[in-house]
Amino acid sequence: MIHHIATPIVMPVNHRSPILLGLIVAASAVLSACSSTAPANTSASIFSPTRWITPYRADVVQGNFISSEQVAQLRAGMSRNDVRNLLGTPLLASVFHADRWDYVFTMRRQGVAAQSFNYSVFFKGDLLNTFAGDAMPSETEFIAKMDQRRKLGKVPPLEATPAQLEAAAKKMPTQASTPEVTRAQPPAAGYPPLESPRQ
Repeated sequence: MIHHIATPIVMPVNHRSPILLGLIVAASAVLSACSSTAPANTSASIFSPTRWITPYRADVVQGNFISSEQVAQLRAGMSRNDVRNLLGTPLLASVFHADRWDYVFTMRRQGVAAQSFNYSVFFKGDLLNTFAGDAMPSETEFIAKMDQRRKLGKVPPLEATPAQLEAAAKKMPTQASTPEVTRAQPPAAGYPPLESPRQ
C-alpha cells in the first residue's frame, strides 16, 4: 500500500510580493478605520476611510401618510367608515379611547433629521366630532422630499400641437385604401356541467 503525502503548492517568489503587499495595505486601512485615538475634529479624521465611503440608506416612511388634501376633505359628522375610507386604517386605536384615532407617520431620509407627523380624529358615537394635528405636507411636497436624488429636469408637454396632429393625420392611411382585415372569431368556450347527470 502506497501512502501519498500532500505536498503544498509552492508559489514563486515574484508572485508573492504583490499579494503580500496588497494584504498589508488592506489590513492597515481596516485597522486605521477602527482606531479612535485621534479626536474627531482634527485634520487626521479627514483621512479616515470611513469619511470616503458612506453606505446607502433608503428613505423610510413608517406609519400612515396623510396628505393635506386628505385633511381638507374631513368634515364634522362623517361616519367612522367614511373617515377610514378617506384617511386609511388608523395606526393607533386604543380600546380605552375608542372615540379617538391617531394617525402617525415618520419620514427618515439620509442626511436629514427624522420628521414625525401626528394627526388625531375624535368621534362622538359613530360620527366625527373634531380633528386636529400637525400641518401635513401635500402629496407633491411629500414626493419632492422623498425623491431629492433624482433630478429629471423639465417635463415635456404631453399635448400635441395642431401642426403635429396634421402631420400625424397625413401619415395615417385612409380607410378606403386599406383593405378591411377580417379576424376569425374564437370558438365559444364550452364548459362541462358542474354536476354529473343523474342516471
